[in-house]
Amino acid sequence: MTVARGGDWRASLPKPRGRIGLDVPLAPLTWFRVGGPAEVLFRPLDVGDLGQFLRHLPPACPVTVIGAASNLIVRDGGINGVVVKLGRGFGDIAIENDGIVAGAAALDITIAQCAAAAGLTGLEFCSGIPGSLGGAIAMNAGAYGSEIKDVLDWVDVVGPDGALARYDVSELTLRYRHAVLPGGGIAVQARLRAHRGDPAMIVARIEEIRASREAAQPVRTRTGGSTFRNPDGEKAWRLIDAAGCRGMRLGDAQVSEKHCNFMINLGAATAADLEALGEDVRGKVRDTFGINLEWEIRRMGIR
Repeated sequence: MTVARGGDWRASLPKPRGRIGLDVPLAPLTWFRVGGPAEVLFRPLDVGDLGQFLRHLPPACPVTVIGAASNLIVRDGGINGVVVKLGRGFGDIAIENDGIVAGAAALDITIAQCAAAAGLTGLEFCSGIPGSLGGAIAMNAGAYGSEIKDVLDWVDVVGPDGALARYDVSELTLRYRHAVLPGGGIAVQARLRAHRGDPAMIVARIEEIRASREAAQPVRTRTGGSTFRNPDGEKAWRLIDAAGCRGMRLGDAQVSEKHCNFMINLGAATAADLEALGEDVRGKVRDTFGINLEWEIRRMGIR
């Protein structure tokens, strides 16, 4: 599994302060626990390390970013080029009077909890988003009536040339479950707006969201969050259910019986099983209702 750039191009990789691994299995890093290896896996130490590495990469080297991999299918052939995974150096959370500044690796639920502890309201919905802030920004994630774009002030982005730039939310393309960062860069930090509230009420709302998720979603299984986006005026799960797909299986890949807009890995599913099952569901919904469901789960890599 080698990017077609002549020889083993990996010998000429920059020498960062962070960790580099070759042919690293990605399945253990994803919530579905499926997928092949990363040709190169880079875990930068901090923003400077990331910028320096990107600046000196071989020309035309593909770069893929993964976060908590909660809403992701890595295909069985793995991912060519460099896979960047942001870790501890990108997880800081700073409390401000009317908001939070957080690193891209900070978990969404941790952001909500830190806001609650500081008596800040408006970010409780983040506790219902699985994964990290970087991933939430990359797809304008949302839950319980709110989206990241509703509270986002600015994002710090490291571009392909290694340069760090700050972008106001007005400079970003954000719509339902879709975001475009300028220049295809990597989000490393962002500011989320909040305001003062009653700490007891904030904590109660987070607990209400937690209980709702536990009751309605297969959160304790190998899953990947919502599989498909909601079409205009519809709920994806209702269409899937009405098309007779609840509980449908392909090998060890299954449409959840608890919430049928979730797929689960019963233990031995492959990425190909999950993706094929999703396409079967799309076909049944299309045949029944004439509606094309769009994937919300990101799928990447080589089949």
